[in-house]
Amino acid sequence: MDKAIIAPSILSADFKYLYEEIQKVEQAGAEYLHFDVMDGHFVPNISFGIPVLKSIAKCHHMVNDVHIMIADPYRYAPDFCKAGADILTFHYEACNSDAEVFKVIDLIHEYGAKAGLSIKPGTHISKVLPFLYSLDLVLIMSVEPGFGGQSFIPESLGKVIYLRNYIDENNIKCLIEIDGGINEETGKIARAAGVDILVAGSYLFGHDDIKERIEKIR
Repeated sequence: MDKAIIAPSILSADFKYLYEEIQKVEQAGAEYLHFDVMDGHFVPNISFGIPVLKSIAKCHHMVNDVHIMIADPYRYAPDFCKAGADILTFHYEACNSDAEVFKVIDLIHEYGAKAGLSIKPGTHISKVLPFLYSLDLVLIMSVEPGFGGQSFIPESLGKVIYLRNYIDENNIKCLIEIDGGINEETGKIARAAGVDILVAGSYLFGHDDIKERIEKIR
């Protein structure tokens, strides 16, 4: 297995010094920068949106990995792509049908970004299988989406293992990302299960040894 991709989540950054925080994780070796967008409807929290993404999308050289936890991904996907999302991941549960999921995937690709699909902890992994040949990424939530700093849900690993086997057996070019409660211990077992991209927030931000922490969870 290749070296893990690390995606620090700026949800846990100190927004008084956001540019400096972004510089720290980039200099520490992170490849992706993860944006958690919440609308207060799909999830019970509000974070930040298009203006924040647009203002910082080009102030670094990492991949802008944007996760939209919003109720109407088809409506807003073009705006996030135009604001600088390199990868735009939306939720299966935010769509009313498989046809709508495919429409959002096609729309994201039309606007030049890679498309990701995420599922909540309570959604069975089989729900993503019809879309894998169209997707660039599947994001498995290992906490309930909405708030940072939650504990890792161990049952998420079963989804990773199932998906890893399915992708490899069918030679599908789709990355597996995991988000929620990732630290030195959970990052290691997630990697062993087959994860390609580790999203980490509170484990990285707010600490002086970010580079060492990144190397530990690789």
